[in-house]
Order: sequence, then structure tokens, then C-alpha cells
Amino acid sequence: MALLFLMIAIASEVTATVSLKISAGFTKLVPSVLVVVGYLVAFGALSQALKRGMAVGVAYGIWSAIGVAAVATIGALWLGERLTLIQAGGIALIILGVLALELGSAA
Repeated sequence: MALLFLMIAIASEVTATVSLKISAGFTKLVPSVLVVVGYLVAFGALSQALKRGMAVGVAYGIWSAIGVAAVATIGALWLGERLTLIQAGGIALIILGVLALELGSAA
């Protein structure tokens, strides 16, 4: 159940972050509302994942790594932002670091 809440937190945070870009400095109503609601849901769901026993370092690591990777990919595919090979490598390193954190917590 903790993993389900973590997935909800990630999806909400990614939605809120992409909406932040689309809101054009909070000048567009719908994306601006999505920013506020998305972050509220994200932190609420993250707190529920922690409440259900997920370690804070693991939860936050997974949440932030997947969020960074997803937002960078969405930015490159749909928002006209560049993603260089070095940036893609950095994202891969973040994901590897979180994987190491997760594997280390299982030991």
C-alpha cells in the first residue's frame, strides 16, 4: 500500500511541476490550480507512504529521481526543451543512486 501512495505522490508532483511551466507565472487559471492541487496531493500521498512504513530516504529518493526523469522527459518531448546527452547521463546517475539506496536498505 505504501508503494501505491508513493506512485500517486510521484504522478501528482510531476503533474504539478509540468503545470507550473504551463501556468506562465500563474497567469493561466487551470494550470495554476493544477500546481496547487498537485503539490498538495503529492505531499499528502508521500506522507501516507511514510506512515505506512516506507523509509524516508528511500521514499524521497525514489520520488525525486522518478520526478526528475519524468519532468525532463516531458519537457523534452512536449514542451520544446532540450535534453543533452550530459543531462540524460545525469538523470541516469540519479536513478542509479536511488537504486543503490533501495538495494542498500534491503540488506
